[in-house]
Amino acid sequence: MLPEHARAHNRSLVLQHLFHEGPTSRADLARATSLTRVTISDLVSVLIAEGLVEELGVRPGQRVGKPAILVGMRTSAYQIVSVDLTDDEVLRGAVLTLTGDFVVRQSLAVDGRTGTELVDLLTRFCRGLIASATQPVIGVGIGSPGVVDAEGRVIEAPNRRWYDVPLAAQLTERLGLAVHVANDANIAALGEFTFGGAAGDGLLVLTVGEGVGAGIMVDGARVRGHADAAGELGHVTVVDDGEPCACGRRGCLETVLSVPALRRAVDGLDTEASDAVLASVGRTLGIALAPVVSALNLAEVLVSGPADLLDGPLREAAFETIRSRTMPVIGSGLQVRMATLDEDVVLAGAAVLVLSGQLGVS
Repeated sequence: MLPEHARAHNRSLVLQHLFHEGPTSRADLARATSLTRVTISDLVSVLIAEGLVEELGVRPGQRVGKPAILVGMRTSAYQIVSVDLTDDEVLRGAVLTLTGDFVVRQSLAVDGRTGTELVDLLTRFCRGLIASATQPVIGVGIGSPGVVDAEGRVIEAPNRRWYDVPLAAQLTERLGLAVHVANDANIAALGEFTFGGAAGDGLLVLTVGEGVGAGIMVDGARVRGHADAAGELGHVTVVDDGEPCACGRRGCLETVLSVPALRRAVDGLDTEASDAVLASVGRTLGIALAPVVSALNLAEVLVSGPADLLDGPLREAAFETIRSRTMPVIGSGLQVRMATLDEDVVLAGAAVLVLSGQLGVS
């Protein structure tokens, strides 16, 4: 490992421990990270100089021996800007603290913009959010539909008319701040894992908006796939000869499960008929998810999107379908529930993207 990589790794270890465990003495940091006391002392001095860490005084109640001075992250001294592009009608944005508390919320109508016009609108939206922050902003996190590579380049987002768009690089240059971009469903999984209390040993977060995506975590790590396209369940064909999809094919899961498709399907129906339609879509979803749940031995499937459409007959039918199509050892402990963070899940995940990219904290 190169010296600069070792320093970044060690810095990440220290910040990660302080973020999750709270104020700690230098000696305890050395024990927890297996780094030497000299290394810890140097790292803490640098982090104090950067304003990320501060000394908090002596541990309360300590009477024996030399008092241990506690150090802690200055989580209230910096903020993060997050943007959620899941919805086709509005940009949703927020300013958050480093611990995921919301300080400011804003939204802006998309008005049908796609392509470069949407990038320009997103730039203006981010500038407004940065201006509304009450502390220095350490970075911007963006959750975008579609296939997004590790550099924040949108390889393909058909609903946005984005193809091979270097979104992170463009916005970093325009905003003068580090911008991190990832698939919205992938970072929804990060948000639930970091702030929502979800277990990361076998988790799938399904985001339902203008499209449908899935973020997957297995054994505590996000599943990317060889082309950064893991979780693209929205474009699995589920209806032979179905409706046309934005990807150019027909009958994709997105054509029946997206919010616009669900709204059209239940429009004007009474409660009984609406529930029957939603349950039918839930069964289709369950059929699509059963092999995924089995292949990865997932423990939790979390659904994120409008609760009036998703939480009820649709979610229940999906759950029963998955259980009926998988072995008892797979289905018996499975949970299919709404995301804890509700519709804030992508905004929270975008904040985790910045914490990880800028501070090495996840």
